[in-house]
Amino acid sequence: MNQHYEIPGGAADSLRLRRHRALTLTCLGDGANVSMLVYAADNPLDRLNIPDTLKAQMSARIVPPMVLVSDMGRALASVTGSSLDWHDAVTGHSLDAQVERRYGPSSYAADSNGWRLSARAGLLDELWKHGLGARDLHANINWFSKVAPAADARGTLEYVPGHAAAGDWVTLRAEQDLLIVLSTAPHPLDPAETWQPSGVRLTIEPVSAPADDDPSRTHRAESARALAVTERSLL
Repeated sequence: MNQHYEIPGGAADSLRLRRHRALTLTCLGDGANVSMLVYAADNPLDRLNIPDTLKAQMSARIVPPMVLVSDMGRALASVTGSSLDWHDAVTGHSLDAQVERRYGPSSYAADSNGWRLSARAGLLDELWKHGLGARDLHANINWFSKVAPAADARGTLEYVPGHAAAGDWVTLRAEQDLLIVLSTAPHPLDPAETWQPSGVRLTIEPVSAPADDDPSRTHRAESARALAVTERSLL
């Protein structure tokens, strides 16, 4: 049975995603950003390693059919589909000081449910629910955001406004039981002057295990090896 629920813009949440379940994130508005942390549910010390994920698969962005690789070289999840050809994984998440500098001071007392929380504040709130904390933060993915080299000799990275629109989506297949932590705060490089973060819909459904000819397995030798390491560890 499929499960559906929504996370409002500027909020945070976390979930346990069982092996061979697909998680689809769908933008509920234009310009959505979802900062995501991923951990092995049975051992949170084994978590998403962005440098290894990108280097092993010869990419500076996250796109299907890439495999998200952990510190121990295990496949955490595979990106099985997306309406977009670029998801940022190199510029991190927003901090309290950045949010206050750009949008002005905010607090629950003053703004109630409109309180402007940075991605880091939201991610930490969720990590604490699982007995984790600041030392467990790792380099994150920013789904639906694009940050690309500018047309200059310095290779400056530029945020690309308007990359995502309402209805854009990305699907992950869990290759082992996972803890996933999410924030829908704006991207740290988003130049928008007003706080209007978009929410996302989460859909979870059972899927088949990756076959021998699965695109994530055949993508690169390194992605196949990561899947094999996970599968052997779960025999």
